[in-house]
Parts: sequence; C-alpha cells; structure tokens
Amino acid sequence: MTFRSDLTSTRLDEMREQVSVFHSEHPEIWSLFVRFTMDRIGKGFANYSAKAIFERIRWEVDSVGADGKLEFKLNNNWPSFYARRFMKMYPEYQGFFRTRRQTSQEDCPTNRQDGYEDRK
Repeated sequence: MTFRSDLTSTRLDEMREQVSVFHSEHPEIWSLFVRFTMDRIGKGFANYSAKAIFERIRWEVDSVGADGKLEFKLNNNWPSFYARRFMKMYPEYQGFFRTRRQTSQEDCPTNRQDGYEDRK
C-alpha cells in the first residue's frame, strides 16, 4: 500500500487516505461488510457494531502463512469508515451503526515526512 501522508493535514485525512487505498485494493472486504450487515438487518437488529462486523470478516478471511503469521490484516481504525460508507450508500439504514465525532480530525498525522510539528 502506498500512502501520500505527506499531503494530509490531520490524522483523520491520513486514515481516510489509508482506508481508501485499502478499499480499492480489497473490494471483497466491502462486499463482506455489506453482506454481514444485511444479515444482521435481516435478523431484526435495529443497530449493530461495525467492529463486530469486522471481527466476523476476520473470522471468514483470516489465514496463516508458512511463518505462522496472519496473511491478511484489517486495521482496527477502519470500521467507522466502513460504517459511515454503508449508511451513505444505503440511506434507508441511516443510524444502523452508531457513530461519534471523529476526534482524529484534531490530531496531527502520524507519518509526515516534511518535518511537520505536532500541534499539541
């Protein structure tokens, strides 16, 4: 994955870029996210946890390489981005995932290469 974090101004921008790159490289994760979310909706849930959906995806796609390490990883920072995207793509389910204000919009990016100083 290649990121342009030197062009981001906040941690939120940085994470948006990272999840966008991941999403374009792994569209099957979005398909599973939608499928498992629709499964919960079909079972009568009024709301659910995006993190729980991510854990189910991990359960379905995890595999171990020859070195005993996971070959596929899902970043724990990304469920909220997938939840927001789901509710944008399926507005009839707005509120299915409870979201909060993303405080990372107040933080500096973590991978700056241009000597950018922390604002805190």
